[in-house]
Amino acid sequence: METDMTKGRPSSILLRFLIPIFFGNLFQQFYNVVDTVIVGRVVGAGALAAVGSTGTIMFLLSGIAQGMSTGFTVLTSQHYGAKDEKGVRRSVANALLLSLILTAAFTVAGALLMGPLLRVMNTPDDIYRDAHTYIMIITVGLIAMIMYNMSAALLRAIGNSKAPLYFLIFAVVSNIFLDLLLTMGIRMGVAGAALATVLSQAMAAVLCFIYIYRKAEILRPRRGEWRLSKEMTKAQLGISIPMTLQFAITSSGTMIMQSAVNLFGSTAVAGYTAANKVVTLLSQEMPSMGSAISTYCGQNYGNRQIGRVKKGVNAAVLIDTIYAVGAAVICVVILPLTLGIFFSGNEDISALMPWAKTYVNVAVCFFIPLSYIFVFRNAMQGCGYGLLPMFGGIVEFVARGITAFISIHMMSYLAACFCDPAAWLTAGIFTGVCYRFVIKDIEKTFHVGSNEDRER
Repeated sequence: METDMTKGRPSSILLRFLIPIFFGNLFQQFYNVVDTVIVGRVVGAGALAAVGSTGTIMFLLSGIAQGMSTGFTVLTSQHYGAKDEKGVRRSVANALLLSLILTAAFTVAGALLMGPLLRVMNTPDDIYRDAHTYIMIITVGLIAMIMYNMSAALLRAIGNSKAPLYFLIFAVVSNIFLDLLLTMGIRMGVAGAALATVLSQAMAAVLCFIYIYRKAEILRPRRGEWRLSKEMTKAQLGISIPMTLQFAITSSGTMIMQSAVNLFGSTAVAGYTAANKVVTLLSQEMPSMGSAISTYCGQNYGNRQIGRVKKGVNAAVLIDTIYAVGAAVICVVILPLTLGIFFSGNEDISALMPWAKTYVNVAVCFFIPLSYIFVFRNAMQGCGYGLLPMFGGIVEFVARGITAFISIHMMSYLAACFCDPAAWLTAGIFTGVCYRFVIKDIEKTFHVGSNEDRER
């Protein structure tokens, strides 16, 4: 299932590689949707609001997992594109050892900070206890999230996007079963939903590593290669730290937005949470394309085919533009049909609909710049440039922060709903400009003008 992306038509390669990642991301989001639906219908709207109020923290934790795994495996894809098998194995060993060390640090820090963080985010008192219980279980199980993302990213680095999907499908089915067992059967409430998510991710991680051990020999370090290399550690941290900080900065901005939404009460939080799940689900092609273009650019950068990098990015922009328009239309149409799924028949959907509809109508108008963020940011990261994408995260943070401040000052829910679009628009423009700068820098470094035949 390995894919050499250094030859063939870029658009075809990206689409073939993208589709399994897209379905994988859909299933991964399905984790959260299943939690939301079961918690909302079985435990109640208050519990749903509690889970929803931790959504931005969940985004932070998943961002840490994605930033580490993607950053550590960029080097793997570059060595794979350069046909350096020993370099691939050494980068895998180094990445896994670093991941274990950093996971322990993030878990301890998260466990200590979650309580104060929920208070800073204006979490309503009537849902604070459930929110704290839910997010603490997720934090303690952070190693499951990181190890699944790491194993899946390693497989994708060598062009294998199908195997992680198969394992994730199995985990999602297990998650549904465990959700029902722990919330309806054992009556564990939000704690059961959180535990089901952690256990499901752990199973997906185990299956991925078993597959790597048995089927992907190039990703299996040899005995003498299991050690930290100063050179590789510096390179991997140089890429992953800016990527992780970028996710952390972006997450901080979404926490500010959540704080603004929380001021309007648990009904607003519940309506916003359900709507946000629909928007997130329908926009999953965008981070999927980000993963695809990162691997594509990493392999071609490693092979010094910068012409193919540019062609791949242009193809990704076209594909994402078409998808963004279609997803926006679908999102608006299906919202009234899907909102009731999240709640039991005892809840007044008509009271929740205005909050949900306002957010969706505003967000979908900015799907195109949102999609461009993933294309340009991940293309730069695939080529080993981590600092400029991190500044893109800062741009998102500032835009969300200013809009949230206006919302809080005016006590305007509509203004709060503009936090995401403001971030998407400004960061989309910023990352597009940065990408052009990066391409020019790479062409200058590789003296592309004298290498046109090789790039074709």
